[in-house]
Amino acid sequence: MLKKLIPFLFVLLWSTGFIGAKYGLPYAATGDFLSIRTMANIAVFVLLIVILKQPKLTVKQISHAMVTGLLIHGAYLGGVFGAIEYGIPAGLTAIIVGLQPLFTAMLAVFIFKEKVNHWQWLALILGMSGLILVVSASLAITHVSKNALLLAFIALLGITFGTLYQKRFCQNQPLLPSVCWQYIASLLIFLPIVFVNDTQPITWNIEFILCLAWLVLALSVTAILLFMYMVERGDSSKVTAYFYLVPPATALEAWFLFDEQLGLSSILGMVLCAISVYVVNKPTRNIVAP
Repeated sequence: MLKKLIPFLFVLLWSTGFIGAKYGLPYAATGDFLSIRTMANIAVFVLLIVILKQPKLTVKQISHAMVTGLLIHGAYLGGVFGAIEYGIPAGLTAIIVGLQPLFTAMLAVFIFKEKVNHWQWLALILGMSGLILVVSASLAITHVSKNALLLAFIALLGITFGTLYQKRFCQNQPLLPSVCWQYIASLLIFLPIVFVNDTQPITWNIEFILCLAWLVLALSVTAILLFMYMVERGDSSKVTAYFYLVPPATALEAWFLFDEQLGLSSILGMVLCAISVYVVNKPTRNIVAP
């Protein structure tokens, strides 16, 4: 029963990432924000590794973990936070990154020969339609720069290929040491951004500190470990289908926290996303690949 709740706990935690960015970016630029967060992540994981006496990784395992970290943490987080800082609407960012389940399913069929039947393909497309409905009200893209769009697509490619790489090369690695090395690798991306974009000084206040603590403990530790666990135990296309539920969950949180209104199209979109995830993850017999 507990295992069945893991994907939904992951969605709930992961969806707060946009909320955290909205709270935290006014107090620190992307490079500073992500560098501080990542160094805190590394400190937490090193402490957990020592306390739990986790085994060391081989050089080959470390290299694979670092590649995964460059993609899932470096490219994805750097792309999302950079796009938001450049002024892209959160709704458009959600749509672009929300393409991941469909993109991952397509690649998984060709790379890992995972079987996705016709109903599951239809469900993935249905989920994409629901996602567009959920965030359609946010598509005020009049002043979006090319750099912001480019960063959003880098985030999409990072989380997609990172998921597939994790599934292919990081199976059966001890999770804590593996994720720790992933964060060390992502720091190689975030630190140079600090020196390139140093126009905004860090404002240390209680809001920023609490936001940082939540992103480290809830997102970077708990949600990431849940995500890695799901990728290791399930098909890539089925695991990433849960990402369809992230924008609707974020919309509900924004409604609760910031009083952002939910229209009928948003509610309908949430229903379509839920149906999509159910169909994709429903056990089937005699699956025939399309």
